[in-house]
Amino acid sequence: MKEDGALEVEFRDVSYATTGKEILRSISFHVGPGETMVLLGRSGSGKTTALRLINGMLRATGGEVLVGKRPLDAWDLIELRRRTGYVIQESGLFPHFSVARNVGLVPRLLGWEEARIASRVEELLAQVGLPAPEYGPRYPRELSGGQRQRIGVARALAAHPGLLLLDEPFGALDPVTRLELQRHFLELRAREGVTAIFVTHDVREAMVLGTKIALLEQGRLDFLGTPDEFFAAKTPEAERFLEVLK
Repeated sequence: MKEDGALEVEFRDVSYATTGKEILRSISFHVGPGETMVLLGRSGSGKTTALRLINGMLRATGGEVLVGKRPLDAWDLIELRRRTGYVIQESGLFPHFSVARNVGLVPRLLGWEEARIASRVEELLAQVGLPAPEYGPRYPRELSGGQRQRIGVARALAAHPGLLLLDEPFGALDPVTRLELQRHFLELRAREGVTAIFVTHDVREAMVLGTKIALLEQGRLDFLGTPDEFFAAKTPEAERFLEVLK
């Protein structure tokens, strides 16, 4: 179990703009401990920008982002990032590290004892269906794309983070592998109890994985609610996404 507990996330009237361009406009939502918020929307809707505001990769130009009930400015960003797992589409594994060393990277940076690291690596690799005796010594180049993504998720969870950020992690995979990884994610989320923010443009994926869905359109929050509530949404953008499900 996590040593510090799941971290909740809150956006209070958050905006983000660059010179001459407003990317997010007055976004507000709350993600409770252990929930999974899916940020759903088309390309350019502001999903990834919102994700990067959560761990300080970007800073809001208006409003306030809170993590664990603390404003982002009150965090030591190194501490926050060590308590945050991050998964991207291409896994981000270090090619010259073995699978076991990749998964154990953050616990090692945190000064865990080697026996504890080895135990956690073995546990997580078993949970993602890649047993440590067989896969631990391998290198990323020796794995399929789906296997690399499984390792990326395992690495993100290795140090018992309170928060998991995922930026379209399964988007480049074939449909069968993508479904398998969605199932692994649901199992890991239940077992680890971690709060998760998951970016996708795939409405089916959003409906399967999210306890809440935030639909963004051109930087604005078009819909916020549960998957069941999304089925009844009547905004034009929500109805366009729901058409895909028919």
